Amino acid sequence: MTIDSRELYATLLGLREPWQIKGVAMDSVAGEVRIQVSLPADTRWVCPDCQAYAPIHDHQERRWRHLDTCQFRTIVEARVPRLNCPTHGIRQLTVPWAEPGSRFTAMFEALAIDWLKEASILAVARLFGLSWDEADGIQRRAVKRGLARRTLEPLRHVGVDETSYQKRHEYVTVVTDLERRRVVHVADDRTQASLANFWSSLPIEDRAKIEAIAMDLWAPFIQCTLMQVPDAEFKIVPDKFHVATYLNRAVDEVRRREHRRLGAEGDSPLKGTKYVWLRHPGSFTRETKLWFAALRRSVEPMARAWALKEAAMKIFDLRHPGVAQRNFLAWYAWAIRSRLEPIKRVARMLKAHWHLLRNYFEHPITNAGSESMSAMIQKVKRRSHGFRNRERFRNAIYFHCGGLDLYPAAVKRGQ
Repeated sequence: MTIDSRELYATLLGLREPWQIKGVAMDSVAGEVRIQVSLPADTRWVCPDCQAYAPIHDHQERRWRHLDTCQFRTIVEARVPRLNCPTHGIRQLTVPWAEPGSRFTAMFEALAIDWLKEASILAVARLFGLSWDEADGIQRRAVKRGLARRTLEPLRHVGVDETSYQKRHEYVTVVTDLERRRVVHVADDRTQASLANFWSSLPIEDRAKIEAIAMDLWAPFIQCTLMQVPDAEFKIVPDKFHVATYLNRAVDEVRRREHRRLGAEGDSPLKGTKYVWLRHPGSFTRETKLWFAALRRSVEPMARAWALKEAAMKIFDLRHPGVAQRNFLAWYAWAIRSRLEPIKRVARMLKAHWHLLRNYFEHPITNAGSESMSAMIQKVKRRSHGFRNRERFRNAIYFHCGGLDLYPAAVKRGQ
C-alpha cells in the first residue's frame, strides 16, 4: 500500500474533518519538517465554549512542536481562526492536535510527561531540546489538568505529615489518602491554617465519613482537626512510629549523658553504640544478642531506658483498648519512677495524649503511607537538586505523588 506524506501525517496527528494537511516540507538546513494544516474556506464556525455559530474575527499564525520525524524537529503550522461569539466574545478555535494555549502537540506533551516522571526537568529539557521553562511549563499544565479533572472519593483513612522544603526548617504540609496511596493536598508551612484549608475544602458530610486520621503529635494539626472534623477526638491516631522517634531520642539522650559520665571516670563501653540501642532486637544475630546483653548489664541506666522504650512499643501490639490502657498506665508508673529525666519527659507527653493514642487500638493505622510519600518527595527533591520556590515544589509533589490524570485529552495513558 502506498501512502503519501500528507496522508501519513494526517493519520499521525489524528486529524479529523474539516482539518486537512495542506503540505509537508523538509528544511534539511534547519533540521525541520514542517506540516502545514488548513481548513476549508466554507467551514461553518462554532464557538468552542457554547458551540453556537460565530463568525471569524481574524486569523493567527500558530506553530506547535510535534514528535520528531527521523530525528528532524517536526513543526505543525496553521492559520487558526479567532471567532467572535455573541456570548463569549473573541475565542480562538480549538485544534484537535494540541491543548489550548500550548505550543506543543498533545502527543509531544504526553511523551515529555512520561519522561518527566523518570527524570528531572533539566534532563528532559536537554533530551528534547527545550528550555528549562518550556519543560517546566509542560509539567505545570499537566498538574493543572490533573487537579481540574480530579474528583476526590470520600476519604476513610487520612495521613497528615510535613516534609522539609529546604534546609532552613521550612516545611510543607502533605495530606495523603492512605487507602489509595496518593497525595490529596499540599500547603505551605505546618500551621493550623495549612491544614484548615484542606478540611474546609471538603463538605462537612465527607469530613464526617472519615474514620481515622494518622498524624504526629504536632499541636497545630491536632487543634485544627479537632475544630474541623466531626468527632475528631475519636478519629485522630497519633502515629506510633513518631512515638518510637520520641522514645529513641530519649534513649539517645540517656546514652550521651552516661557516655560523658563514664568517659570522665575512664573508658566508656558506650562509645560507638548509638545505633545499637535504636535497632529492633529482632534484627540482632545470636552473637549481637549476647554482646548487647552484656552491654546492658554493664550500664544499668541504659538498660532501664532501653527496656522502657521496648515495653512502650509492645503496647501497640495489643488489640483490646482496655488491656492497652492498663498496660500503658503500668508502663507510665514505671517510667515516672525510672529516675531518667528524658524518659519521664516523653512519658508525661504520652500520658497527656493518651486520650488520642488509645484510638490506635480501634483504628490500627499508621502514617507509614505518608512517610512513604515523604521518601518519594525527598527523592524528587534530590533528583531536581532542590526547588526555587514552594509553588514548584507543590507542583512536583502533585505530579509525582498525586495519582492525577496528567495527559492531554487527546492522548490516553494508563495511570
